[in-house]
Amino acid sequence: MSDEVDSPAAPQSADEKRLHELGYAQELSRTMSGFSNFAVSFTIISILSGCLTLYGFGMNTGGPALIVWGWPFVGLMTLVVGLAMAEVCSSFPTAGGLYYWAAKLAPSNGAAWSWFTGWFNFLGQVAVTAGIDFGAAFFINAFLDLQFGFAATPAHTILIFGLVLVLHGLLNTFGVKLVSLLNDISVWWHIVGVLVIVGALVFIPSEHQSASYVFTTFVNNTGWTSPLYVGLLGLLLAQYTFTGYDASAHMTEETHDAARSGPRGIVMSIVVSLVAGWVLLVGITFAIQDYDGAIGSSTGVPPAQIFIDALGATGGKLLLLIAIGAQLFCGMSSVTANSRMIYAFSRDGALPASKFWHKINKRTRTPTNAIWLAAGGAFVLGLPYLWNPTAYAAVTSIAVIGLYIAYVMPTLLRLLQGDRFQRGPWHLGRWSKPIGVVAVVWVVFISVLFMLPQASPVTAKSFNYTPIAVLVVLGFAGVWWLVSARKWFTGPKVQGTPEELAAIERDLDSV
Repeated sequence: MSDEVDSPAAPQSADEKRLHELGYAQELSRTMSGFSNFAVSFTIISILSGCLTLYGFGMNTGGPALIVWGWPFVGLMTLVVGLAMAEVCSSFPTAGGLYYWAAKLAPSNGAAWSWFTGWFNFLGQVAVTAGIDFGAAFFINAFLDLQFGFAATPAHTILIFGLVLVLHGLLNTFGVKLVSLLNDISVWWHIVGVLVIVGALVFIPSEHQSASYVFTTFVNNTGWTSPLYVGLLGLLLAQYTFTGYDASAHMTEETHDAARSGPRGIVMSIVVSLVAGWVLLVGITFAIQDYDGAIGSSTGVPPAQIFIDALGATGGKLLLLIAIGAQLFCGMSSVTANSRMIYAFSRDGALPASKFWHKINKRTRTPTNAIWLAAGGAFVLGLPYLWNPTAYAAVTSIAVIGLYIAYVMPTLLRLLQGDRFQRGPWHLGRWSKPIGVVAVVWVVFISVLFMLPQASPVTAKSFNYTPIAVLVVLGFAGVWWLVSARKWFTGPKVQGTPEELAAIERDLDSV
């Protein structure tokens, strides 16, 4: 082995130097380009997943008017949150992301801020993985029902859900280069897929809904009498779709020029999704042939019925396959981001059995155990669907609340720092404070909104169990903090001196 590899003073990239300054060794393989970093977040947002899997929810909760106008409104508010997050990401480009930022920005007791930010991020990451792969299972089951008569029952959907999670666990186990390649493909699959779906729905059907119908029709099938309340609930379709873009932050230890590429990945994934998603939703809504028939479709997936009604069985199935492909790409990327967050959080001892979850596969340089915890946790969160038909909407609410609370905690702390905040090369300048304030207010609002009942009357089957899931995780993290963790958890741990970090890296490079 050459002296250059053996020496602790081997040349380092600017990314590695910055990571050393933050206290970490370059354990993960830094092979992602800026485009690949953007691709991870864009793939997890996945307009062909979130928009389509919650489209039926939107049809009942506000209808066309809320579907079409809720999207750009929520998209702009999400962009505000993303801009605030991107500025902090530029200062601290590390896989820990949100909880690491909270620890460094807190004026006092950074360990407590870090602890609770990390646990909310963990909850949201697991829930968004569950939501994405659960949505894919719905669509796969709908296709199998149409093609082979494999009925869309809760048991069948849960079976497919489990198999999809296993597939995504295996793909992530094979290594970051494969995942990076698939993410790059995914970007074009999503963009071309939207163009194909919208193009087919515009040019093939002989009849379309009127513009006034698409942009003004309000539908309320929730049982609630207040149009305002129902309309606000309908924002969940858009807000759930706009989740997961923190993936660009979690992948910064594997990305070149991370202090710029990470923030750009966050912001551009939101912007591109905002435009393409609106085009998709408008296109689908214009193509509705039988509104009530789509809601009551035997496939259990209203967009599938809209496709079939507009294009016929064969054309509908082809569009369904395009959506399924996008959803599978999306779920794979979600497991990737989730596992990196678990890897980083356990690196600092914040999860039970942290040493086990932090282990790196020396051959693939991936956190294999964390990958399977991400997949397993998502499966557990989806199981209530076997007895609660509203479980999917609850899972999406959990994802929104868990992630957005974690998203905004570092922004709040950054605001409290004022001029003491050390900006990275990507920053908002004088717009930092107003953008941060709006972001915090918006997250407080949606965190309350999506824990409220979504259907009336409230029964065991229609109960929104989001508050229970949030309280269980918060209670577990809170009790563990008070009883034990506050005595030993000091926030993100550094891995050693520059010499010790170099030794860790040499050990990995020698495999």
